[in-house]
Amino acid sequence: MFEEDGCDNCEEFLPMKGNSELVYECTSSNFEGMIALMHPEESWVAKWQRIAHHVKGMYAISVTGTLPRRIQRELAQNGRPIRSRDVSLKT
Repeated sequence: MFEEDGCDNCEEFLPMKGNSELVYECTSSNFEGMIALMHPEESWVAKWQRIAHHVKGMYAISVTGTLPRRIQRELAQNGRPIRSRDVSLKT
Protein backbone atom coordinates (compact mmCIF):
# COMPACT_ATOMS: atom_id res chain seq x y z
CA MET A 1 0.00 0.00 0.00
CA PHE A 2 1.27 3.46 -0.92
CA GLU A 3 0.88 4.86 2.58
CA GLU A 4 3.06 2.11 4.04
CA ASP A 5 5.67 2.03 1.26
CA GLY A 6 5.87 5.70 0.33
CA CYS A 7 6.98 7.00 -3.06
CA ASP A 8 10.19 5.60 -4.54
CA ASN A 9 10.55 8.73 -6.69
CA CYS A 10 10.21 11.28 -3.93
CA GLU A 11 10.90 9.75 -0.52
CA GLU A 12 14.16 11.69 -0.06
CA PHE A 13 12.45 15.10 -0.36
CA LEU A 14 8.80 14.28 0.41
CA PRO A 15 8.83 11.55 3.09
CA MET A 16 5.32 10.10 2.88
CA LYS A 17 6.22 6.59 4.03
CA GLY A 18 4.06 5.82 7.07
CA ASN A 19 2.73 9.39 7.19
CA SER A 20 -1.01 9.20 6.41
CA GLU A 21 -1.50 12.96 6.86
CA LEU A 22 1.18 13.81 4.28
CA VAL A 23 -0.12 11.13 1.89
CA TYR A 24 -3.59 12.69 2.14
CA GLU A 25 -2.21 16.21 1.53
CA CYS A 26 0.10 15.30 -1.35
CA THR A 27 -1.90 12.78 -3.39
CA SER A 28 -5.17 12.84 -5.30
CA SER A 29 -7.66 10.15 -6.20
CA ASN A 30 -8.97 12.35 -9.01
CA PHE A 31 -6.91 11.67 -12.13
CA GLU A 32 -7.30 10.84 -15.82
CA GLY A 33 -5.50 8.19 -17.80
CA MET A 34 -2.77 5.84 -16.73
CA ILE A 35 0.71 5.03 -17.98
CA ALA A 36 2.36 1.72 -17.15
CA LEU A 37 6.15 2.05 -17.31
CA MET A 38 8.35 -1.01 -17.47
CA HIS A 39 11.46 0.68 -18.91
CA PRO A 40 11.03 4.42 -18.24
CA GLU A 41 14.40 5.40 -19.70
CA GLU A 42 13.48 3.82 -23.06
CA SER A 43 9.86 4.98 -23.27
CA TRP A 44 8.82 7.80 -25.60
CA VAL A 45 5.69 8.22 -23.45
CA ALA A 46 7.86 8.68 -20.35
CA LYS A 47 9.93 11.29 -22.20
CA TRP A 48 6.75 13.05 -23.39
CA GLN A 49 5.39 13.11 -19.81
CA ARG A 50 8.80 14.06 -18.39
CA ILE A 51 8.97 10.98 -16.17
CA ALA A 52 11.76 9.06 -17.92
CA HIS A 53 13.94 9.26 -14.80
CA HIS A 54 11.26 7.83 -12.50
CA VAL A 55 11.15 4.22 -11.33
CA LYS A 56 9.01 1.70 -13.19
CA GLY A 57 5.38 1.70 -12.13
CA MET A 58 1.95 3.18 -12.79
CA TYR A 59 1.51 6.93 -13.35
CA ALA A 60 -1.44 9.24 -13.96
CA ILE A 61 -1.47 11.25 -17.18
CA SER A 62 -3.17 14.20 -15.48
CA VAL A 63 -4.17 14.87 -11.89
CA THR A 64 -6.81 17.24 -10.57
CA GLY A 65 -5.61 19.21 -7.57
CA THR A 66 -2.56 21.00 -6.28
CA LEU A 67 -0.11 20.52 -3.46
CA PRO A 68 -0.53 22.73 -0.40
CA ARG A 69 1.40 26.00 -0.77
CA ARG A 70 3.67 25.23 2.19
CA ILE A 71 4.73 21.95 0.55
CA GLN A 72 5.30 23.74 -2.77
CA ARG A 73 7.47 26.35 -1.01
CA GLU A 74 9.50 23.71 0.83
CA LEU A 75 10.12 21.75 -2.36
CA ALA A 76 11.09 24.89 -4.31
CA GLN A 77 13.49 25.96 -1.54
CA ASN A 78 15.14 22.54 -1.80
CA GLY A 79 15.56 22.79 -5.58
CA ARG A 80 12.52 20.65 -6.42
CA PRO A 81 9.99 22.99 -8.08
CA ILE A 82 6.64 21.38 -8.90
CA ARG A 83 5.35 20.94 -12.43
CA SER A 84 1.58 20.73 -12.16
CA ARG A 85 -0.19 17.84 -13.87
CA ASP A 86 -3.58 19.44 -13.22
CA VAL A 87 -5.22 19.93 -16.61
CA SER A 88 -8.76 20.35 -15.27
CA LEU A 89 -10.79 23.29 -16.48
CA LYS A 90 -11.04 26.10 -13.95
CA THR A 91 -14.25 28.12 -13.96
